[in-house]
Amino acid sequence: MIKILLFTSLIFGSLFANEQSLAKIAKLSNKGEKIVKTLCDSPKLPLSGGSIEQVIKKIKLSKACPPLSKTKLKAVAYYVSNGTIKLSAKHLEVPVNAKCPVCGMYVSKYPKWAAFMRIGEKKYYFDGVKDMMKYYIFDGDFIYDRSKISEIIVSDYYTLEKIPAREAIYVPDSNVFGPMGHELIAFKSKKSAKTFMAEHDAKEMILFDDITDKIVMSLDGIEQ
Repeated sequence: MIKILLFTSLIFGSLFANEQSLAKIAKLSNKGEKIVKTLCDSPKLPLSGGSIEQVIKKIKLSKACPPLSKTKLKAVAYYVSNGTIKLSAKHLEVPVNAKCPVCGMYVSKYPKWAAFMRIGEKKYYFDGVKDMMKYYIFDGDFIYDRSKISEIIVSDYYTLEKIPAREAIYVPDSNVFGPMGHELIAFKSKKSAKTFMAEHDAKEMILFDDITDKIVMSLDGIEQ
């Protein structure tokens, strides 16, 4: 019990330390949404991710928006990275009111990071693979019958296509951030994972069964 309480304390302590930066990202994303709706041709905006600097360059090249100040352009970049994106049938459909059971965020706001678990008759949506793996691995903090898990789905970083989690390739150490900071980023193929690694300063790719509690904790800056 002491170990569980200590781990929980470490997790939420780390999240608290990142609270201001996450709040800033959310604020910028909301501001970017307003700019896009009033000034930009949203269908022309890029869907692919990358660092904020790379997204800014893609927005400029797309010419979806009129000339914007640096502050407004950055806000639009955060919205493009984390905001609502039009989805197709190949993407994970997330209910508007679905909250991540780990952090409490509304998952539909971050479709490119969405993950899903079906446990018995219940459906659970997550705002990233990292939070989903916390829910999957840390049985002391999240108590349920894991033998009743019938489906686990993640989203491909480039296409947003839903992928069975056990078939996906994951990159854990890049310079790209999700809604909750450092992420386990999912890909449908090794080829796309390698492309991402080359572009985003990443050094390894792993499979679902390679994801350990140590890897998940390290993404929150917690070392065992």
